[in-house]
Amino acid sequence: MVAPTSKAPVSATSATGRMAAVQDMARLQRLLFEVEREFVRTATTLVYRVGEPELKYLLCQHIWESSSHARFIRERGRELSGFGTGESVRASVRQLFDETVMPADAYVALAGFYRVIKPALLAAYRHYLRVTDHLADWPSKKLVEEFIADEERHAREILPYLAKGNDSAWLAHLSAAVAALGGLVGENTVVPLPTDFKWESLARKYTHPATCNRGIYPTCSSAFSPDNPDETPIVRTWLIDPKTDARVVRLMVYVWLMMELDAVDYLATIFYDTPEAPFDMHHDMARHLWDESRHSQFGFRQLPKLGVDLMTLEHSLDLYNILVQMPPHERYAMMTMEFEAGSFPTKALVMDRIRELNDFEADTLLAFDRNDEQNHVRYGHRWLPEIMKLCGDTRPTEEFVKATQAHFAEAAKVYGMRTPHALSPEQRLTGNKILKLAGVV
Repeated sequence: MVAPTSKAPVSATSATGRMAAVQDMARLQRLLFEVEREFVRTATTLVYRVGEPELKYLLCQHIWESSSHARFIRERGRELSGFGTGESVRASVRQLFDETVMPADAYVALAGFYRVIKPALLAAYRHYLRVTDHLADWPSKKLVEEFIADEERHAREILPYLAKGNDSAWLAHLSAAVAALGGLVGENTVVPLPTDFKWESLARKYTHPATCNRGIYPTCSSAFSPDNPDETPIVRTWLIDPKTDARVVRLMVYVWLMMELDAVDYLATIFYDTPEAPFDMHHDMARHLWDESRHSQFGFRQLPKLGVDLMTLEHSLDLYNILVQMPPHERYAMMTMEFEAGSFPTKALVMDRIRELNDFEADTLLAFDRNDEQNHVRYGHRWLPEIMKLCGDTRPTEEFVKATQAHFAEAAKVYGMRTPHALSPEQRLTGNKILKLAGVV
C-alpha cells in the first residue's frame, strides 16, 4: 500500500491566538470529514450482505450522499486555517468503523451503523451548529443544515429494515466505543471503555462472503446464454439479431439492467479493501455504485409493468462469486475496462431497436444508462493506475488489463457456474417466455 498523503490538521491545543475561532471549527470539520469518509468505506460492506434489492438501492443512495457530504466538507475545510491538506484518517476513527463491520449477521451490522453511528453523526452535526457563529461561519452553517436534513431522512428511510438487527449487546458494545471517543467529534465527556470490552476487529479480520445475498429471490449462475431460450431470459443471439421483435429486445434489456445488481455487489467490495485510496477515488466509486444501483432499479421497476413476476426471474451470481476471489485492482479493472467498455456496441444496437417502439421512458432510461457507463469507463482510466499502485502492481496498465482478463478466465473455471438454477425451467423466466410476454407468440 502507498502511504496516505497527510499533513495533520491543527490540534485543539494549538488553536490559539487570533485564528483560534477558525481553527476550532476547522478541527471539527476535519473530524466530520474523516467520519463521513469512513462511513463510505465501511457501510459499503452492507450492500452485498443484505438481501433485499430495495435495501441495497437505499444503501447505495445513502453512501453516495455521505460521499458528497465528505467532499463538500473537505472543500469548505480547505478554506479554513487548521483543516490540513491531507486526507488521512486518524487511527481512533478507523478503529471504530473497522469494528462496526464485524457482526456476521448483516442486519445486526446494519443496525449498528444506523442505530449507533448515524445518530452519533447527526449529534455531531447538531453540535457544530450550536458552537459555530451563525454569520461568521455562514457557508459551513448552510452546508451542515443540509447534511442534518439528509441524516434525518436517512433515519426515516432505513427504519423499515432495522427490525431484524436488534441485538442489544452489540448496540451497547458500539455505543461504548463511541462514548470512549467522547462522541464522534469529541463533543461529549469521554467515558472509559468497560474493563471487559474487547475489540472484535483486533481479534479477527473482516472478510467478504464468498457469495452475495439476494434474499427471497431465486438465483442462478448467469441470466445470459449464447443461444438457449429454454434456459435463460437473455439470449445473446436474439438480443443483437435485427429480426428479433423490438418488444422482445425491450424485455431482455430490462432484465439486463436489473442484473446490474451484480455490479452493485462486487463494486461495493472494493471500498473496504482500499483504505488508503485517495478520497476522490472513493467519491467517484460511490457515484459509480449509485449509478449501477439506479440502472438495476430501471429493470426492477419496469419489468412488473410489462408482466414479469420478479419471483420468476433468477438473479445471476457468477460475477460476484468469481471477482471476490480476485484482488481489488483486478475487480476494478474487469468492471471498467472489460465489462463496461465492452458493452457499448451491443447497447448501441439495443438503443436503436428500442426507438422503434416510440417508448419515451425506455429511450430515456437507456440513454442515461449509456451516458453513465461512459463516465464509468472514464473513471477506470483515471483510477485504475492509482488502485494498481495501492496494490503494489507496477506493470504497464495495458499489460495488467490483459493479464487480468486471463486471470478472470481461469478463476471462472474454478468459481463460476457453481450456482444451480433455483427454479425449474417451467417456473423461471426464459427467453421463450419473454416471447409470450411480448405478444410475439
